[in-house]
Amino acid sequence: MTDALQAFLQAASLEALAFPPGSRYHGIAIGQWTRSDGTSTAFVRRRTVPPPDRFVTLRLHTVAEGDRLDNLAATHLGDPQQYWRLCDANGATRPDDLIEMIGRALRITLPEGVQGGTTDV
Repeated sequence: MTDALQAFLQAASLEALAFPPGSRYHGIAIGQWTRSDGTSTAFVRRRTVPPPDRFVTLRLHTVAEGDRLDNLAATHLGDPQQYWRLCDANGATRPDDLIEMIGRALRITLPEGVQGGTTDV
């Protein structure tokens, strides 16, 4: 970001977003770590994965041979980069765990905190 843009944002009391709204890191703070030699390194603070029961299920998808999370996210969520939402909704910290077992039922859900649909699928 240019210095002029940063100055404008600060003057207008606007905060620059580090990650776009569709990112799993949207709203997560950026931290600064200062080494003993005085140099600083920026880092993304830890993101806590929400419990699966905080998501409303829209439908179930049965894992088939050849399924990929990016393709499932594109089909069910409209964006292949939203695969992380499938991980969150199904309690997976390792994405490949979701598609390793053929026949497994994956929950396709609304985003966290969005009400609607049904939890009884």
